[in-house]
Amino acid sequence: MFFPYRDDNPRVLIPYVTYALIGINAAVFLLQMAGPREFTLVFAIIPKMATLDFGHYMLSLGTSMFLHGSIAHLAGNMLYLWIFADNVEGILGHGKFIIFYLAAGLAAGIVQTLLDPSSTVPIVGASGAIAGVLAAYMVLFPHARVHTVIFFFFYFTTIRISAFYILGFWFVMQLTNGLSVLGVDTTGGVAWFAHIGGFVAGLLLIHYLKKLTIEKY
Repeated sequence: MFFPYRDDNPRVLIPYVTYALIGINAAVFLLQMAGPREFTLVFAIIPKMATLDFGHYMLSLGTSMFLHGSIAHLAGNMLYLWIFADNVEGILGHGKFIIFYLAAGLAAGIVQTLLDPSSTVPIVGASGAIAGVLAAYMVLFPHARVHTVIFFFFYFTTIRISAFYILGFWFVMQLTNGLSVLGVDTTGGVAWFAHIGGFVAGLLLIHYLKKLTIEKY
């Protein structure tokens, strides 16, 4: 088990969008905790709603990526966003970065729906959008060093690993877990294919948006 906690990649601009996303996710989580359970159910993705109420389903693709299931879920996602998003935002700029982030999140929800269209289990979390950010970071900064805690039973240590290996291994884990539950009737847990969909979307989008950024200059 591994746990990234920071990188050595310097910022080239103040990542206002990254800060705003962290703040919005935290604020929405407080609303979830203060409000009724129906708040989460209304704004979460429910794959089966794609055929029952397509308009509501499309709305939930956007809102679900700002909801979280627990404080640990929120904290883990925001840590990854804090570590990796600022440098991606630095390359793309504020405007292109928010488009990139939202597009990866939308793709994540759609892929999860396509792989389990009859599911009535609510899907929440920024993980799909953040998976896109991880993919972009891996492409843009493959040799950047990421400080990581490695756990092995009761032993742990910290090492610096290149982004290509740590994020590539993260994706392989998502793919392996996703394939292991493909076709299995589950009642909850991790939306593996949302992570996979967001990551693949990030790989595709970063090449296009990076090209636009270079051509601009």
